[in-house]
Amino acid sequence: MQNFTFYNPTKIVFGQNSVEQLETLIASDARIMMIYGGQSAEKTGTLREIRDVLEHRIVKEFGGVEPNPRYETLMRAVELIKSNDIDYLLAVGGGSVIDGTKFIAAAALYTGEPWNILKNQGADVEQALAFGCVLTLPATGSEMNAGAVITRGETQDKLFFNSNHVFPQFSILDPLKTYTLPERQLANGVVDAFTHVMEQYLTYPAGGYIQDRMAEGLLQTLIEIGPRVLSAEKDDEARANLMWVATLALNGLIGAGVPQDWSTHMIGHELTALYEIDHARTLAVVLPANLSVRRESKAAKLLQYAERVWQIREGSEQARIDAAIEQTKAFFKAMGIPTQLGDYDLGHEAIDKVVAQLEHHGMTALGEHSDVTLAISRQILEKAL
Repeated sequence: MQNFTFYNPTKIVFGQNSVEQLETLIASDARIMMIYGGQSAEKTGTLREIRDVLEHRIVKEFGGVEPNPRYETLMRAVELIKSNDIDYLLAVGGGSVIDGTKFIAAAALYTGEPWNILKNQGADVEQALAFGCVLTLPATGSEMNAGAVITRGETQDKLFFNSNHVFPQFSILDPLKTYTLPERQLANGVVDAFTHVMEQYLTYPAGGYIQDRMAEGLLQTLIEIGPRVLSAEKDDEARANLMWVATLALNGLIGAGVPQDWSTHMIGHELTALYEIDHARTLAVVLPANLSVRRESKAAKLLQYAERVWQIREGSEQARIDAAIEQTKAFFKAMGIPTQLGDYDLGHEAIDKVVAQLEHHGMTALGEHSDVTLAISRQILEKAL
């Protein structure tokens, strides 16, 4: 196992009707900006519920954060913060809203050009506004980590930053909020969480026995509850487990002390930026192809994944690896999510554009061995046709 420092200061408030605790979680003299996405939070009653709890507080609202949060939109929020002396942020939504809030929190106190926060991957962020979260969509784990991904529409850039200054102070996780979500978003959440685990787990053996077993437990949980959350039947247990497993998938714990990949995400980001495909859906396309193309360097972990997660024990090593990858694709398809570029009417021309963007963003040595070159990325995309 590698040396590591694990740090995560986010307080989790988990359970039904936990929004009521906002009153004690935010200082009484805070000047709050509540940040949210579209009208769904309004229609489902979540915003009304929060307004009722904070009715005696100073609260300004900022809505319209996109599913892939746009730099241009977020900078409008920064201007409002400065002109209204806001000193606390409250993100109400899923990963996109929380990611956007992280950037807003950092940009509001940043002395340079805010785009540099993303160009420098957060390395020069020295402070940020404090904020909390009310999670409505389990998927990205942003509610308990220090990372964010932001899109700049005019340049088709989708960049990541990370800073310990943008950990949420708290996150409220009420599983009942998932009943307000459409099936598409629930399915996306399951696949997003699954891929987050895979990026940290399916690399090479590094003596992280605890991390491996935790990761395998998260994967098996997602496989078990995925179909249940798409069912029309009320299932509080499955919803609660989805909300918690998605948080644990990317709160730093399973990745501590072990190698991590993230090439699937980097390639997927370019597909989203260029073609506006849902983030999770790009992952469902790229991950199986990535595993197939890089099966040799990942062989030991693929065989472990096959046996422990899918109970595949018969056949040659190559047959078991093939079966594990096919099971992964079948699971994504069972969640209603396609696994080929062709399902989005994308072909070789799209591959050329994605590879060009990877080169433009310096994504030329990806993966746990830094050996996913542009040529390998092209092979992965071609495998996904």
